[in-house]
Amino acid sequence: MSATVEAICAGKASSLPDGKRSAIVKSPLDGPAEIGPGGVAGDEQVDRRHHGFPAMAVHLYPADHYAWLREQFGDLPALSRPGSMGENLFVHGIDETSFHVGDRFRLGTAIIELSQPRQPCATIERHLGRKGVVKAIVASGRCGMFFRVVEPGTARAGDTLDLIEQGAADWTVRRAFHLVYGASKPERDELAELASLPRVSDRLVRDIRRKHPDA
Repeated sequence: MSATVEAICAGKASSLPDGKRSAIVKSPLDGPAEIGPGGVAGDEQVDRRHHGFPAMAVHLYPADHYAWLREQFGDLPALSRPGSMGENLFVHGIDETSFHVGDRFRLGTAIIELSQPRQPCATIERHLGRKGVVKAIVASGRCGMFFRVVEPGTARAGDTLDLIEQGAADWTVRRAFHLVYGASKPERDELAELASLPRVSDRLVRDIRRKHPDA
């Protein structure tokens, strides 16, 4: 699998319409970007309780979901450019069914490893100015995903995201997302299997234990 990264994005903290501070609004970077254990150089995380961990260093939200969001919620001026959903990597032609927990990719000279799906939060709704977005994302599984950085390096817009090693073939991002964050009651054995994957994020394992103590 190979996909072109059309933009690499980073952002600084700014005020959302309700006055709260967030770095969800990101912008494409010019030239090469340094990608290290903390993510894309120059990118900021305001909520250090939920963001900024090594297993969540790089965020990808599939670019084709922008059109889906507009179909669901009408014109969304906040979706004005790559990085508008808080993603570091802006990529068309892929979704959560084509990526697996533990997949490793080369991007420029860096190697990144998929660790977990993204859990949507109220910051997305405050940013977009629409209620119901989180509920729609949860129902559809259009969640996005996080990567840890295995080997630091540099990358730029136009580089390809190349799969170099497949992770857990049975565990797509969408399956993991629905299991942990979906509305239905998950099977205990499935949760235990997901939590035991060697490359799964410790943050996702924490959420599994917190949401489903019997797993």
